[in-house]
Amino acid sequence: MSSPEHKQKIWKMIKDIKVGMLVTLDHDTPRARPMHLVQDEYDGTLWFFTRRSAEKVFETESDHDVCLSFSDQEDGVYVSLSGKANLTDNRELIEKYWNPFIAAWFPEGKDDPDVALLEIKVQMGEHWKAKESKTFQLYEIAKANLKKDATPNLGENEKFGG
Repeated sequence: MSSPEHKQKIWKMIKDIKVGMLVTLDHDTPRARPMHLVQDEYDGTLWFFTRRSAEKVFETESDHDVCLSFSDQEDGVYVSLSGKANLTDNRELIEKYWNPFIAAWFPEGKDDPDVALLEIKVQMGEHWKAKESKTFQLYEIAKANLKKDATPNLGENEKFGG
């Protein structure tokens, strides 16, 4: 798990990316699909709307372990979060997170019995943040190649949880 300060750091990294790739297991085969964040803050749990009848729901019922990855190449931000997925039809939360973007995917509205939320309780993760421009990163790579025993220093990398 992580501290409240670290959770805020993670949220700052992913909140503007908005879309993460959710990886589930389809039998023994990893499968990824894009999922759109719906919350305004992060406390260790991520929320996504889904159809109750979606394959990802059956996959997470079979194996609750999932991974989410977020990437912003322009800013050099990469985040991988692993945790447990659970389906909920909590009407209060559906009401809280419902918005026009989500409504476009669910033409029957929020009262459609197929509408549900996928709750991901994050248990561990890793993130990377490039500290400089692409030009600096290329310089670091070139320098490491010239020095043979050096590795490029491209920025921050931190693991948590687990």
